[in-house]
This record gives sequence, structure tokens and C-alpha cells, in this order.
Amino acid sequence: MAKYLVTSALPYANGPIHLGHLAGAYLPADIFVRFLRLNGDDVVYICGSDEHGVPITLRAEQEKVSPREIVEKYHKIMYESFKKMRIEFDNFSGTARKDHYELSQKFFMNLYEGGYISKKTEKQYFDEKAGRFLPDRYIEGKCPFCGYEKARGDQCDKCGKLLNPLDLIEPRSVLTGEKPVIKETTHWYLKLQDFEEKLVSWITSNTHWKENVRNFVLGWIKKEGLKERAITRDIDWGVPVPLPEAKGKVLYVWFDAPIGYISSTIEWSKNIGKPDKWKEYWFDKETKIIHFIGKDNIPFHAVIWPAMLMGQKEKYVLPFDIPANEYLTLEGEKFSTSQNWALWVDEYLAEFPADPLRYFLASNAPETKDADFSWKAFQIKNNEELANIYGNFANRVFTFVNKRFNGVVPEAKYEELELNLFKEIEDKIKEIKYAYQNFSVREASKLMMDIARAGNKYFDETKPWSLKDDKRLKTVMNTCLNLLRILAVASYPIIPESAEKLWRMLGEENDIRLERWDSLGKMRIKDGQKLGNVEILFVKYEDEIIEKQLKKLYDKSKAKKEDNKMEYITIEDFKKIDIRVAEVIDVIPLEKSNKLLKIKVKVGEIEKQIVAGIKQFYKPEELVGKKIIILNNLEPAKLMGETSEGMLLAASNDDKSILSVLTVERDVPSGSKVS
Repeated sequence: MAKYLVTSALPYANGPIHLGHLAGAYLPADIFVRFLRLNGDDVVYICGSDEHGVPITLRAEQEKVSPREIVEKYHKIMYESFKKMRIEFDNFSGTARKDHYELSQKFFMNLYEGGYISKKTEKQYFDEKAGRFLPDRYIEGKCPFCGYEKARGDQCDKCGKLLNPLDLIEPRSVLTGEKPVIKETTHWYLKLQDFEEKLVSWITSNTHWKENVRNFVLGWIKKEGLKERAITRDIDWGVPVPLPEAKGKVLYVWFDAPIGYISSTIEWSKNIGKPDKWKEYWFDKETKIIHFIGKDNIPFHAVIWPAMLMGQKEKYVLPFDIPANEYLTLEGEKFSTSQNWALWVDEYLAEFPADPLRYFLASNAPETKDADFSWKAFQIKNNEELANIYGNFANRVFTFVNKRFNGVVPEAKYEELELNLFKEIEDKIKEIKYAYQNFSVREASKLMMDIARAGNKYFDETKPWSLKDDKRLKTVMNTCLNLLRILAVASYPIIPESAEKLWRMLGEENDIRLERWDSLGKMRIKDGQKLGNVEILFVKYEDEIIEKQLKKLYDKSKAKKEDNKMEYITIEDFKKIDIRVAEVIDVIPLEKSNKLLKIKVKVGEIEKQIVAGIKQFYKPEELVGKKIIILNNLEPAKLMGETSEGMLLAASNDDKSILSVLTVERDVPSGSKVS
């Protein structure tokens, strides 16, 4: 029996979980853990919410609440989503807790006293109006690479380039909109270069790692080289730096977050009444620590986190494996929470059960390359595989046994056909075990479904509906029921709810989790056992259901894009705009146009002409004599052969069915400037 400690990356407690998160770090880990337990291994599955960092404080400021209220709100939302998806952690903690603060400070002090931390004075943006230093995400400005006006201090969302806040053109504070000033501040740095030789040797020795992970890490070290990395920040929310001269500073979230794996294990130990049991996993060299993450977290888990562990006084176990996954896209496009291009787990669960999604994501896992979720592909997987293969095999077997044998398992006398079939299935079970052990949930899903395919093929070939020999019929149906028993256990890691339902339908009374993988192929259902109540395992989703989900997705994103259309301008840009009051002195409809009116206006002593598309909203006589608002310095343009020397301002509703020209409330002289 092997000993495992399995973790999933700590999700930021600043929003709900979407399918991209689920496919990368949580579903593959849960599947692996369920398999390990069926294999009889000792395993603890640990996670928790990442509750510090700028995304948390930004969300708090947006919602006008405290950071703690934000993390408590989203910790609960995430936990409920995981629970409903049957992602079953032994402990789901959080990093804003006493045990975590104490352990993180201990990690810092061990590194500090070991000489692995240096102190530096550096330049950083400071918001004088807010009276505080600005971390990278508290600054926006123009991207120096692509010119995008709303690039963040750490990255441009448009071109994807990583940025330094000091590189931004026309920087502004997210807090106040003011231009920040540059001030000096002091920070503490982890000297990663001190661990480079040891890290490279350790990574190189991990030949069992996924090739994409190992090559990525070694390439990253070779290209970037290990340098000092800041581990403190000027921010109010976080783990306080445990040094007298570091008052008002907290540990950088990337430093304290992975420590959450240990503090969550400590919390688990206390919860089960064995406060020292966590040490059996983190200090025992026999423990295999497995970190499930997305590929964007590889450097943190394969370089920085091991360096932090190496620098401790206690001899912590280093990660055994880091099976990082690639990305999941949505309908062919990258997930974008800012554009609402996302499918949230709680939204999905409001209308669909967990297992069809678990199966789709497992059978389409982004293990070595990016994968895509599309509603149409989801429909096909569900209807053609779960319903037509797995569900159909179960339904036809139970229907036949209930009809012919009153729902009782018939006895069998296996012939060569059955013995060969069971041998084939035993070989399949070994293949599935190898796939699960090597984090290949995509392959495991296919092989699991092959058992159902084999069952359907056997049923079709033996034609039980036409058998006259009662003994032979009993053998055939007994064989089918035993194939279903094997299928239930083999599919349990991937679709636990459906597997448990199938298990109950077979009349099995023991907990399915007590089954053991290596004996699975030889275990048989008891002759004479009474079957349970038959239920539908999977329903088919018709086109209109899928079209409804697609429409909802696109409508959501479209609405968000409409909300985000505004591009901010500076006060200097605004000064270039000349908005004036103008008196309408004549209005002439353009005969060749259904929309355009030629409007003559007087701006002070100057007369000019404006061509506007408001014919369907105003008659000429309704405008003559009015004082309207115009953009006075718009470059002249030709419309239907007429020169337009400005633009009138008007407000309209979303579908442009209502339009109102802007006028002045009081008798302001023509030519007055609007400011």
C-alpha cells in the first residue's frame, strides 16, 4: 500500500469556478484520488481557497466590502460547486486562517535565517491621493507594445505581453484615476539562484514526470536563469512579514499560497482528532506528493515551491509528481472572465447533472495539448456514449432480467465464449489501472467505455431474446450483469454518481468504495441476488436544449462586450474636444435620403451646416429655433454630396427606436462652450 498526499491548485477566492479551472486541476485530481482508494492506497486529498493577493483586494474595492467578506463569500461558492461536482476533498481550507499565517511566517524566517533572503530598495508607483503604494494590478495605462489603453501593470490583456508597471505609458491608479508618482520602497527577495544547481539535479532525476512539464521547467530555467524574486508587497491584506522593520508589508501571495497545502493538512489533522498526523505525510520520504495544476503554475510548483521547501530547517518531502494540464478553450476561444466568455460550474449545475460534464472533460482532457469544450460536442458525448452505449447496455440487461427472471440474478455455467470475454475484460482492467496511475484520464475514459461496448457486442451476438435453452439464457444474462458490476467500479472514479446508481440497481449492498481494483476482474455477483430498482442512468439532450445554452453563452458575452465598449480618455484628450451651443436657423430634408436632414446652425456669429441622420425622428419645424449641443471641431465630411461641418449630439435607446437631440435647459447664448 502506497502513501499519497494529493493537492489541487488553490483557486483564488475572488469569483466562482469555471470549466477551464475544473478541467485543469480539480477533476483529474479527484479521479486519481478515487482510483487510489479503489486500489487500497493511503491517500489524503488537500485543497483550499487562495485568499490573499491583489485580485482579492480589487474585488473587495469593487464590491465596497472588506477582503475577508470577499474570501468568505467566494470560498463558500467554490466549495459548493466542487461538492455538487463530486470533487471530494479530505480538507478544503483557506489561507486567511491562523494556522496558515503562523506556518507562512515560519517558512519566511527559516529562509531568512538560512541566508536565502535579501533586502532591496526599489522604485514603485505611489498614489498620493490614496496615500499608498500601488501593486502591479492597481495600475493601468497604455501598453508599450500594442498601445492598448487598459493594460495592467503586470500584463496586457490584448497582446498578452508580461509588463513591468514602470513600462506603462500614461499610467493611472486604479483606485483614484490619478497619475501615480515614483517613490522608493523596501522589499525582501528570495535568492532562487542559491538553489539552481540542486533544483536542476532534482528535476533532471524526475524522469517519471510528464514530458511537457519536465521540458518546460528545464527550458524555463535555462532561458530565464534563476534570479532573486520579490516575496513581499506593500498592501494591507495578507500575511504580515515577521520582521520589525517590515511593518505594513505582507508576504507576496505566490509565496504564501503553496504553504496552504501544508496548513490545510494541519487543519485536516486537527479536524480528525490527530493533530500530529499531518507529519506522517509531509516528513515521510515514502509519501508521494502529487500537485495537480494548470500549465501556468508550472514554474511556481516545480521551481519556486521546491526551493522554499529545500530552504526549511525541517526536512519536508519534495513533490513526487506535478501532472500539469494544458488549457481548455470554450467554443474554440480562450476563457475570458473579463468578457464573460466562460461557462461557470454553478450555472451548468443549475440545469445539468455533474456526471455528463465529468465524463466529457475526462474523455477530452487537456493532458498534453489544449482541448475545447463545445456544447455540441458535449451533446454528442452524452447522447452517443453515455446514453447509447453505457446507459443502453444497462437498460437492456435490467429490462430482460426483470422480465424473464423476476429481477433475480440467474446462475451461470460459463462456456469458452464467456471465459474469453472475462479474460479480455481483465486485460482491460489492467490497462485502465495503468492509465489512472499515469494521470491519463482521457485514455481511462475510453477504456472504461470499451467495457460497455464489449457488453453491448456480447448481448447482440448471443441474442438472448431468441435463446430457447434456459440454462444458456441464464448464463448470458449472468455474464451481462457481471459486466455491469465491473463497469460500475471501473467508471466510479470518472462518473461516481452514475456508478453508485448502477451499483444499487445491481442490488449490491456493500459500499462501492470498498471494492479493490486488483480483484475487480474476478469478483462475481451472487447467484440469486435480488436486483434493485431500475433507474434511467443518462438522459439524451435534444438540439433545442443545446441551442438554448449556446444562445445564453453568446448573449452573456455580447452584453459584457457592450458594457465594456467605453475607452477612457485623459483630461488632455477632452481638452481637444470643442462642444458648443448652436441655434438652428434652417432645416432642409435631403430628398434622396430617408434619414438625412441638412441643418443650418449659428454658433456665435458663425454659420455652419450639419448633416444628421434624424429624419425619421424630427420634422424640420420641430428643430428650427432650438438651441442644440454640437461637436464643433469635427473634421468636415461629405454626406450625400453635402458638406457636414460638425455633429449634433443626441441620446438613443439600445435598439435606436427612440432618439432625442440634446438641447439646453436655459436660454444660454449661441456659441457658449460646454465644459
